[in-house]
Amino acid sequence: MALEHAILVSLSERSGSGYELARRFERSIGLFWSATHQQIYRVLKRMEEAGRVAVDLVEQSGRPDKKVYTVSAAGHAELARWLAEPDPSAGTQELAVKIRGASFGDLAAVAAELTRHRDTHAERLDVYRQIEKRDFPDPAALHGRSLHQYLVLRGGIRVEEGQVEWFTEVLQALHRDAGHHTKGAS
Repeated sequence: MALEHAILVSLSERSGSGYELARRFERSIGLFWSATHQQIYRVLKRMEEAGRVAVDLVEQSGRPDKKVYTVSAAGHAELARWLAEPDPSAGTQELAVKIRGASFGDLAAVAAELTRHRDTHAERLDVYRQIEKRDFPDPAALHGRSLHQYLVLRGGIRVEEGQVEWFTEVLQALHRDAGHHTKGAS
């Protein structure tokens, strides 16, 4: 994922200046996707040149005009395309941005992507548990190299358990949310 998609999500939530956007990244999106002020300004310039954001100049007394960025129609189309695009190699950070932006695209496509990732993590978890059962039947008796190998395997198991639980929680919440919107639209 490019920083551009995280910026499109943030600007879809609320337009703002480059400075305001950088502050939002520090307080919010930056918890799972970090970017420096320079990176944000550089990407905003490219996005403006590509027509994905529009810029309004706001006069300020005693200071240079402030550029306020909003997502253009082309930017909304790019965000919707990216949200629906499957990415088997996406990591937790990219998926967190997709979840954050889910309401700006095809919610069913985002849910399908999350389901694929949950299933991949569940498969990996099953493999790790099989290895644990086969190679480490008595963990309390381990020492030295065997103990160290076991501890690494346990770390992998814990990570995969957490990923499966998180994706399951997100999918349940998205399903409830989709049902709520369907009922509200009737």
